[in-house]
Amino acid sequence: MEIDCKDLSVREINRKIKKAVRENSIKRVILKNPSAKSNLCAGLEGDFDIEIQGSAGYFVATMIHGPKVTIEKNAGWFAGDNMTDGFIEILGNSGDGTGQGIYGGTLIVRGNAGTRTGVIMKNGTIIVGGNSEFMTGLYMMGGKIIVLGDIADLAGESIVRGEIYVKGEVKSLGKNARISEIDKKDKVWLKGILSKYSFPTSTKFRKISPASRRFYYAKSEEG
Repeated sequence: MEIDCKDLSVREINRKIKKAVRENSIKRVILKNPSAKSNLCAGLEGDFDIEIQGSAGYFVATMIHGPKVTIEKNAGWFAGDNMTDGFIEILGNSGDGTGQGIYGGTLIVRGNAGTRTGVIMKNGTIIVGGNSEFMTGLYMMGGKIIVLGDIADLAGESIVRGEIYVKGEVKSLGKNARISEIDKKDKVWLKGILSKYSFPTSTKFRKISPASRRFYYAKSEEG
């Protein structure tokens, strides 16, 4: 099924998708002329595919549970925000807050990601094929992030749980973040997931993880 988004509001587009999959059992929906509209595919549930033929704006596929969403070009801020299950693939670049607060599923960015990738994520996996900007993994509470390029300043800022695997350079680490060599278990997992999604299966990764599992902020001298 194809939906031409050009003259439709986002609410109309999302309603058409929900009607197609719920009432007509459609398993594949193509969104044409998305024009980088925000909130596309918000709150969708079920086992079906969505193909966005162009770029998406802010909060694409926010709060989804189950669908597979492919974005042929770029995505704005907070792609996949609070996803609980499903699969999102961005063939271009993504903006800030990619994978914010996700509880599960897999989110792939073939290009570069903006700042705060995986901020407050609880579980799931994020893979960035290029670089990720500052504060990648900010307040991370679980899950795994893989960055095949470089990570900018304050990587893993205030990380509580989870791991960030990086192949390139790390400009600086944030509070409670430490960097170490990967072990055999890490290598096996990385090889499996990277080959699954057609990324180079290199073992030249390091791992950013919490320095302390009981991290807390100390009181300032002012009280």
